[in-house]
Amino acid sequence: MPCFCIPACNSFFLTVTSELSLWCPRTPCGGKMAAERQPGAGMEENKENEKPGSGGKQGALGDSLGLEILQIIKESQQQHGMRHGDFQRYRGYCSRRLRRLRKTLNFKMGNRHKFTGKKVTAEMLTDNRYLLIILMDAERAWSYAMQLKNEANTEPRKRFHLFSRLRKAVKHGEELERLCESDRVDAKTKLEAQAYTAYLSGMLHFEQQHWEDAMKAFNKCKTIYEKLASAFTEEQAVLYNQRVDEISPNIRYCAYNIGDKTAMDELMQMRLRTGGTEGLLAEKLEALITQTRAKQAATMSEVEWRGRAVPVKIDKVRIFLLGLADNEAAIAQAEDEETKERLFETVLSECRDAIQCVREELKTEQRQRDADTEFGKVSNLQYLHSYLSYIKLSTAIRRNESMASGLQKALLQQPQAEEDGKRGPRPQDLIRLYDIILQNLAELNPLPGLEDDRNFQREITLKTLVYKAYRCFFIAQSYVLVKKWSEALVLYDRVLKYAKEVQAQTGAAKNTLKELPDVKELILQVNAEKYSLHAAAILDSSDKPEEVSPSQVKNNKPLSDRLDVFSLDPSVVGKHASLVQFPPNFHPIPCKPLFFDLALNHVTFPSLEDKLEQKAKSGLTGYFKGFFGFRS
Repeated sequence: MPCFCIPACNSFFLTVTSELSLWCPRTPCGGKMAAERQPGAGMEENKENEKPGSGGKQGALGDSLGLEILQIIKESQQQHGMRHGDFQRYRGYCSRRLRRLRKTLNFKMGNRHKFTGKKVTAEMLTDNRYLLIILMDAERAWSYAMQLKNEANTEPRKRFHLFSRLRKAVKHGEELERLCESDRVDAKTKLEAQAYTAYLSGMLHFEQQHWEDAMKAFNKCKTIYEKLASAFTEEQAVLYNQRVDEISPNIRYCAYNIGDKTAMDELMQMRLRTGGTEGLLAEKLEALITQTRAKQAATMSEVEWRGRAVPVKIDKVRIFLLGLADNEAAIAQAEDEETKERLFETVLSECRDAIQCVREELKTEQRQRDADTEFGKVSNLQYLHSYLSYIKLSTAIRRNESMASGLQKALLQQPQAEEDGKRGPRPQDLIRLYDIILQNLAELNPLPGLEDDRNFQREITLKTLVYKAYRCFFIAQSYVLVKKWSEALVLYDRVLKYAKEVQAQTGAAKNTLKELPDVKELILQVNAEKYSLHAAAILDSSDKPEEVSPSQVKNNKPLSDRLDVFSLDPSVVGKHASLVQFPPNFHPIPCKPLFFDLALNHVTFPSLEDKLEQKAKSGLTGYFKGFFGFRS
């Protein structure tokens, strides 16, 4: 049963601290809430409703109420399905939390037989959970609208329901903003309510393609969150800055649709820097980029590579080749290795799709293989396939080279990483990367249409020598770690051999060498490592081994053959102890005895002639009886 108290006592009991939040603020006798008497999940649910992220005091009429609107939204979304884009699960959570809040506050909308509509008024604002009810109503309508947006891809008529739910969310947001205008609510909550309402309004106008109204709403929301971020510490401002980053692409998209042509470039840069967009803008931006590139691709008829012009008739390949320059520029401007890695993966994924389209055309148009009579060897379509394969393999080589350079920098900081207790990189990690690079170079060599291109073959040979030198260098370093001095010295000599071959062949391919790692720096590093290796080998050989007493000399005989000799053999207690000889030697054993029946040779069988004479019959009658089978 709910308990009631007079207003005079209310101001006293509602000023308790957060440590006493399990006690009912409306009970002057300090009675415990019903949730404390419920074990398990019920207690956790009521705790959630007891402390909804309030920023100020709640209770007395003169105190200010506060609600961390953005923090509550983000935490609820991350914990209940939005991490995986499950809007239906989040909508169910909002409905359940609304029911729990109304039950806790005794704010029921009638009973099971009759609905009685109730609205939260400014006079009820003695608890910030009344504001939370309006917030959960808005979130439930918004999540339902986003669920309908996903379903509208296959059922277009659901867009009408989508607009209805978004209008409902905006209505709840405006109601929350109106309630927060009360003097009982603190200034921070008022600003957050205004930003939240502006965000919902912007989403509604965005879906309705009212670009100017959407841009005004998003700008208002962005301005409020920027002001809030600048007013608090860095830890508290993280959520506000994240929301600003989410809104910025929407604003630029609205500006582009209004007529700002420079917004498209900014959208492309945002997409490349963040590796793609999320939420409301993702599908629209991808469609816009594809549409823009498709318009540019309509004017693109051919591509030139290594002195040969190849016509491009496949739209997807045209779009990829047009966007390749933008991707390359974004990779060059990337600040950290993680961003570079993501951009490389984007280029590789798009290149694989373009190659697949060319392969399908090759299967359906086999006659084009011999159609090019000018060059005579490969058709234009096959040459285009070689060009795309070259782009894919070259991008993979650059990606692995970028990863290798990052690992090399980490190797120099390895002592510091070991002090922090973290496992640092090892030379073995680099060896694997250079193996993959050499494998990609081997796949470049037999591309159709490039067999007679001597410059191309020379470039591939030169790159192979450079990466072989680096692979041998790191293999030698891995041998140094295990103190195999002779093997490491031989590999260092092999590195110098490859490096000298590279220097001898760089006359005709100086431009190509600029894109490769510096060989001169590698030679200097190898010479320094060789001196260090000689010194380490001399110091290691000067260490005298410990003298072992004859009783401790290991005997190769198994333990079963030397039980009468005492010796301290540590191998006996190890994992590979020699206890018995295995496999055992062959020994003669007695054969299985054979049985010979000697009495059989002396046995005389009885005569059976008398019985044979009785059965014999003579005469013509006996002959016919025997012939027709009537013998008795």
